[in-house]
Amino acid sequence: MLTFHWKFTVFHFLITSCCSLNHVNPEENPDIPAIAKYFNTKGRYEEVNRHLTEDILAVNRSVLQLPSAQCQEIHLTAMIRHGTRYPSTNHIKKMQKLYEVVMNNASGEQSWLREIKTNWKMWYNEDMDGRLVQKGVQDHKHLAIRLSRLFPSLISEENLQSGRIKFITSSKHRCINSTLSFKAGLTEEWDIKDKEFDHAVNDALMRFFDKCTKFVEEVDNNPSAVEEVDRFKQGPEMRRVQDKIADRLNVLHSLITHDMVEAAFHLCAYEFAIRTVNSPWCRLFDEDDAKVIEYASDLREFWKRGYGHDINSKASCILFHDLFSRLDKAASENKSGQQVTEAVTIQVGHADTLLPLLTLLGFFKDNDTLTSTNYINQSERSFRTSLMLPYAANLVFVLYDCGGGDLRLQPLLNEKPVTFPGLTDRQASMPRYQDIREHYRALLQGCDFETECQLFKQQADI
Repeated sequence: MLTFHWKFTVFHFLITSCCSLNHVNPEENPDIPAIAKYFNTKGRYEEVNRHLTEDILAVNRSVLQLPSAQCQEIHLTAMIRHGTRYPSTNHIKKMQKLYEVVMNNASGEQSWLREIKTNWKMWYNEDMDGRLVQKGVQDHKHLAIRLSRLFPSLISEENLQSGRIKFITSSKHRCINSTLSFKAGLTEEWDIKDKEFDHAVNDALMRFFDKCTKFVEEVDNNPSAVEEVDRFKQGPEMRRVQDKIADRLNVLHSLITHDMVEAAFHLCAYEFAIRTVNSPWCRLFDEDDAKVIEYASDLREFWKRGYGHDINSKASCILFHDLFSRLDKAASENKSGQQVTEAVTIQVGHADTLLPLLTLLGFFKDNDTLTSTNYINQSERSFRTSLMLPYAANLVFVLYDCGGGDLRLQPLLNEKPVTFPGLTDRQASMPRYQDIREHYRALLQGCDFETECQLFKQQADI
């Protein structure tokens, strides 16, 4: 059961994410699709930090709310999703199929439909396959600068030059290029020329989901693991969306499958994320449609990477232990009076890297399971990937020394403090490190990746 304090913090986080930092109201800005806040993992980072649309380098250190002026940060680990990317080959094929249906079958006098048929060209091709785009380069450059200004004593030129900032990345091009972009953001900010800084490729950490046999066989490659998603796609809410899209295009209802709806939604999302264009494809949807499609995507993430199956989160045990080993080492070095040897760790991976870890730690857990039949009851759910996992989403842990051996740990998601679930301490947003270790004691003692991920197959009786 989540405490009242945690519930309030999640509620406050959701409200501030989508509303309070809203200097530019999307409903009042014709350049921002009205449905942009429902784009799930295809959303741009600025939609969860709306103030960045006015100043992409804006930083507010007051959000850190340190318990005392004595507190000094001694270590930071950041787990960051890659920046904005092109669609995957699978999604591009679906987009191409939708485009052909619209060009060959759609009719009507709506201005947005005329624009699609006369001015919009299908420019996505299969060679793009998830590669980082220029906006993704900027996502990480700007994030690097903001984090360096938010934590100037850790992400500093001195620490970079002395090798106290470590970079680790997934082997995927979009992650490697995001890592290079993050480093470029720092070197350009500090005017460092003619010097390169190393990074390590480590898929065991950043793509643990590929290495976990039990997860791969029981969830990732098992259609029955996501049967709730399939039921929702065939359910009344999605059927209504499909019918509305068919009517707006004036085509046979049989032509508009769930894949077609998803492809159109992704076209709207990608055109905005990549090109900052409020595409005519966005006019196919109203807010009710977007909420249904967002739920379908959240349902998939819930069952495939989140709370739906225990192995989803347990697959991230290796990353969990890596995090705490870094924190423990920094705490030990600090206690002995040494300089912390690794001041900063920057780890670049995927939405599929962050979500299982968030789940293992207990963040964004609702009282009720997300299912195909409780769409209406889940309208106020905490588990919303649109807020949690936009492009360049980041989960940051900062260890502070507040004097007298008082070590504190603060988690931030997308540059905003969040509260560890299940803690009742008054300073739960920045609890004592020893309390955090006690809270996760069972995971620290158990949660062995090799054991959790080994697939035990029962032998048939001979």
